[in-house]
Amino acid sequence: MALYLVQHGISLPKTEDPEQSLSETGIADVRLIAEVAGNYHVKVAAIRHSTKKRARQTAEVFAEFLTPDDGISQMDGLKPLDDVTALAPSLSSDADMMLVGHLPFMEKLVSFLITGAADKRIFKFQNGGIVCLDQDPEEQAWYIKWTLMPKIG
Repeated sequence: MALYLVQHGISLPKTEDPEQSLSETGIADVRLIAEVAGNYHVKVAAIRHSTKKRARQTAEVFAEFLTPDDGISQMDGLKPLDDVTALAPSLSSDADMMLVGHLPFMEKLVSFLITGAADKRIFKFQNGGIVCLDQDPEEQAWYIKWTLMPKIG
């Protein structure tokens, strides 16, 4: 059981596309990571994404490879500047949920879940990458189980 956190893929600049859709590179990176995750038989029950188009597009690519039983849907509270402390209490590793959002929110969420402080960055996300979190069943403490990123180095 796990919680999967994903920063959306690389998007087009706002000057080129006001909605900031995924770029060709962004789509390719997300497809690569989603395919690898699928080949590793990553089990995701549901994918929830922010209200922004680039997050929805990223979620759709992941859904293509991971085929979540509960599908994909939009979820409030995942925008770049949303409060991680509002969402954190509702999260559980038992749900096998993937959340697709933005920076700085995703990095702050990982930090808050693991250290209790949102302002101490403990992991640097990459666009389209996955951070898999789990909870120790005895202590109910979160930890990073694994990551899968488009770029190494």
